[in-house]
Amino acid sequence: MPTTVKSLKVTYNPVNEKNTFTSGDCVSGEVTLELGKECTVDSLLIKFKGKAEVLWTERHGQTTVVYHSKDKYFSIKHYFIRDKDVKGDDNQTLLTNNGETYRNVVAAGCHVYPFTFQIPFQNMPSSFQGCVGKIVYSLEAKLSRSMRIPTKDSTKINFVSKEDLTGDPELMTPQHESKDKKLKVLNSGMVAMDVNLEKTGFFQGEGLKVLACIHNNSSRKITPKYCVYRKHIFFARGRRKVSTKDLLKEVGDPILPSANEKFTRVITIPFDAEPSILNCSIIKAEYRLRVYLDVKYASDPEIKFSIVILPAPQVPAVLAPPPAASGFGFEPFGSTNPPAWGIVPPHPPAASGPLDPPPPYGAYGMYPPLTDFGNK
Repeated sequence: MPTTVKSLKVTYNPVNEKNTFTSGDCVSGEVTLELGKECTVDSLLIKFKGKAEVLWTERHGQTTVVYHSKDKYFSIKHYFIRDKDVKGDDNQTLLTNNGETYRNVVAAGCHVYPFTFQIPFQNMPSSFQGCVGKIVYSLEAKLSRSMRIPTKDSTKINFVSKEDLTGDPELMTPQHESKDKKLKVLNSGMVAMDVNLEKTGFFQGEGLKVLACIHNNSSRKITPKYCVYRKHIFFARGRRKVSTKDLLKEVGDPILPSANEKFTRVITIPFDAEPSILNCSIIKAEYRLRVYLDVKYASDPEIKFSIVILPAPQVPAVLAPPPAASGFGFEPFGSTNPPAWGIVPPHPPAASGPLDPPPPYGAYGMYPPLTDFGNK
């Protein structure tokens, strides 16, 4: 006896080489239904939705507590065949075939149902997958028949936020920190470092320029080191969970005892580093630059800077090129003529309303990462 529903498949058409979408883009595709014999369909629909979700558990004595939270950005349904008993709403559309409605009695064979959605013009976060949280934009086809379990198929799209942070003056704000440390026991003297960043926001693939002045007034050589690391923060039920990961590490040249050094270090932001997520109320993706001095037989003095990673522009901007590294020197920051924002890095090889801000960091405790909670 032949199977009635052989397959149900939803596919979409890419709009660019990177296969990414953003607010306002149209997502076009088709639902393909293959039947082994004629059948009556109650409904056939395609749903387009975007949501953020976090889920993790903690043990408190003998009790397991589940922490779960969800944000829904939009949910839109297009019906090819709609159940006559289902009432429509503002987020539902009945699609037609050249002006004629699709029949609910479908013959055996392969049938193709085209669709098009427009992504809402909303400030929504980029697609994301973390250890206990995710931000997903997906297309789901669903075939319903009387007295049968519904048949479903789904696929995800890669959404990149259109939030324009490039005009944010805070991203052009220079950063400066200094630290000194008196050495004891097996070392003697003092080490100090004064570090500047030219700005706060950087594109994927852009060079992050570190301007440093290091004083080694100690009896041992010291080595400057650099680390860019990622910080994922998840919020649910008044708790937060933090997961960190080092993305890259670099080592500078050793500085001899009783020596002072001024130097510039350019650290390239990885092209595949996910953009910062700052516009989601339950998930944040942040980055830090850690500059520290490796001192033998002593704890390492360190400085941390918060940085923002932006998606690499699709089209090169017509802006002045970045000045040469040697041109920055060590003049004081805060100039009235800072470098122009929007400098475009080289391209890699081919290959509804505002959200409430998340709770302050200090309000909650930190917890170790758990395993991924799957595709729930």
